[in-house]
Amino acid sequence: MEAVPSRHHSIADDLRHQITTGRIKTGERLPSETQLAGQYRVSTPTLRNALAVLQGEGLVEKIHGNGNFVRRPLRKITYVGGWGTLDPWTAADAALRVTVRTTAIRARGHLTALLRVPNGTPLTEFLCLSHEGESPHSLARLYVPRDLTPTSVLGDGTSSEGVVTRFAMLSPPPAEVRETVCARLPRPDEVSTLRISSAVAVLAITRVAADSAGRVVEAALLVFPGDRVDAVFTTHHVIEERQTQG
Repeated sequence: MEAVPSRHHSIADDLRHQITTGRIKTGERLPSETQLAGQYRVSTPTLRNALAVLQGEGLVEKIHGNGNFVRRPLRKITYVGGWGTLDPWTAADAALRVTVRTTAIRARGHLTALLRVPNGTPLTEFLCLSHEGESPHSLARLYVPRDLTPTSVLGDGTSSEGVVTRFAMLSPPPAEVRETVCARLPRPDEVSTLRISSAVAVLAITRVAADSAGRVVEAALLVFPGDRVDAVFTTHHVIEERQTQG
């Protein structure tokens, strides 16, 4: 016996059809949830479940205080593993606008382990949020020991946009870069900041860079919605030539 689709899935199917056929245009605001619930003759919770399906598919975006909108397709970006290939917040893509907030903090909890420093060590935190148009695209938190932070960018709690300078300001480049990649569900603050559904998986990358003496010079916590990024990692094998003495 074939299962009968639930009511909220039927509503999602109808709205999806209207969006994909262009009856509801890209960027258009949907009727209010109350109006849609009345139109489909269902309760508001059922209607919200239908919208959640479309939000999870990336077709609809809910903007707090403004309503639900048909989302403009976001281009995928490519995160290239390693050091010096692509800025950690993906600012290499000229179409992305980046907001950066710098703050002076002290190492606590997991940061002490990531940066291999004692509790209370002075750090500079860079909170980077990239946008495509008005839609958030990716989130990055970078942590640099305070004594390695150039005075020109020392955190004072202010924000700036359009930053073009790399955060990889270190010279020489790190001797070792270690990246840990996982797919997981977003945390509540990431759901709010990136304006995504709590059911949409994110790609989370933890990158730790160290110098030749083993000191961690930067730790980066990067978060990308899973439908907006491809990650590429390339390994170069160095073959040493050995000369045979005759």
